[in-house]
Amino acid sequence: MTSTMETPFADLARGQQRLTGRIAVITGAGAGIGRGCARMFAAQGAIVHALDIDADALDALAAECGGAVIAHPCNVLNEQAVNAIIEAIGNRHGRIDALIPAAAISIFRWVEEMTYAEWQRTLQGELDIVFLATRACWPWLKQSDSASVINFASANAHGALNGSPALAHCAGKGGLLAMTRQLAMEGVRHGIRANSISPGLILSQQTQRHMAFDPQFEFEALKAMMIKRIGLPEDIAWCATWLASTEASYVTGADIRIDGGATAW
Repeated sequence: MTSTMETPFADLARGQQRLTGRIAVITGAGAGIGRGCARMFAAQGAIVHALDIDADALDALAAECGGAVIAHPCNVLNEQAVNAIIEAIGNRHGRIDALIPAAAISIFRWVEEMTYAEWQRTLQGELDIVFLATRACWPWLKQSDSASVINFASANAHGALNGSPALAHCAGKGGLLAMTRQLAMEGVRHGIRANSISPGLILSQQTQRHMAFDPQFEFEALKAMMIKRIGLPEDIAWCATWLASTEASYVTGADIRIDGGATAW
């Protein structure tokens, strides 16, 4: 199920093609922010290679976006599978211009309840999942004349998530901030920029389920925001579009908070 609040695909271009001809790899493209970025990038003229474990979701995305999205069903924590797919993409185009590793897996437990296996699974799903895609894409990003890596940290990387058992999630997203800064340093001599976006609460299948289960959740979340609405995947995708474009050619090592002002109080 996708949000009924999605902007129609044709309207995402807004009369411009800011990513025309760019080759983009987006993981976690089957849902949430990854799907929002894939739709936006395709509408903005990019050729999108979409990776996700959910083959049906990728098929639906590709059907909506036409030939601009190429589906690659894949467990993005499988090192061999990721390497093989990225190698095929690189060989096909000779380069990769943008990597958006949006796939993530998190387990929420209070510290005394979390098992070591759950802790490890979350850090794998927040950090390893980004590392594997980045390492595989790096040689092909070096072949671009203006490459961009766009990671997703979180508002929870900047402050504790009040009332939520988010220890491992906060640790993973904090690690992504540090990882992105290091990638910016390593990439600069190759013309690769690396930046992160820190979203606040964004409407997705997961957050919709949580709000249906706990009606108080949305009320409490909105109290923390200056802008009194929950964010949409396209709110994040507009920023990612800019970071992937040549308009952001002087931006690297940055983190942009898109959270309705929740962390600005």
